[in-house]
Amino acid sequence: MSTQEKPKKNIIREYTEAILVALVAAMILRMLVVQAFRIPTGSMKDTLLVGDFLLVNKFIYGVRTPDRIPLINVPLPFVKLPGFKKPKRGDIVVFKYPLDTKLDYIKRCVAVAGQTVEVRNGDLYVDGEKEGESEFVKRVYDPEEGQYILYYRITTSWGKKYTIRHYDSQYNANNHFGPVKVPEGSYFMMGDNRDNSADSRAWGFLPEKNVVGQALIIYWSWDKYVPLYRIYKKIRFNRIGDLIR
Repeated sequence: MSTQEKPKKNIIREYTEAILVALVAAMILRMLVVQAFRIPTGSMKDTLLVGDFLLVNKFIYGVRTPDRIPLINVPLPFVKLPGFKKPKRGDIVVFKYPLDTKLDYIKRCVAVAGQTVEVRNGDLYVDGEKEGESEFVKRVYDPEEGQYILYYRITTSWGKKYTIRHYDSQYNANNHFGPVKVPEGSYFMMGDNRDNSADSRAWGFLPEKNVVGQALIIYWSWDKYVPLYRIYKKIRFNRIGDLIR
């Protein structure tokens, strides 16, 4: 009897140990290397849509150790280790919201320390120059926001390309901000959905210590407004695997 039970106990023990090792490895990877992130709002449309699920590289900007105990949400002292690079203009960055660090936000970095940011008639200027060459793409009605949207393709002086949105009803209509100079150790963040984004224009500069990581790839996407029984319409197959630029 005992000789038959012993192998079974060994197998159970092996499986338990393997599962524990896998869980610990997953926690270390999540803490130090990569983290999943879900897009909850439309502030980065159409670059990122509500229902996009992303992988975020936490290693490249420097690992930020956990600042809270999971589940019970008790604050912890944390450190931010050196990274391979710092966020630069054009990067899409996940960060701790400065006004409530329990929340993760995602925006595009549009200016770094020492640069001056200004919005004139809806257009972004950095150090007195437009963020890039602006090319009109299309005008489309967005039923979710109840607005006609103007799409513009931005090409920066260093060759980066991305698309921003403006409300047709607000663009060029007394839409001004700044000028403000980004202080040392900080960044200026904006959403690509320029007229529907709570960003640095509203809550101020992003401290370096709040940076979590760089958005890498969309690994899953679905449209929350489409009912589940229309599964093939609900899943955005064309977005899965897209690199985030």
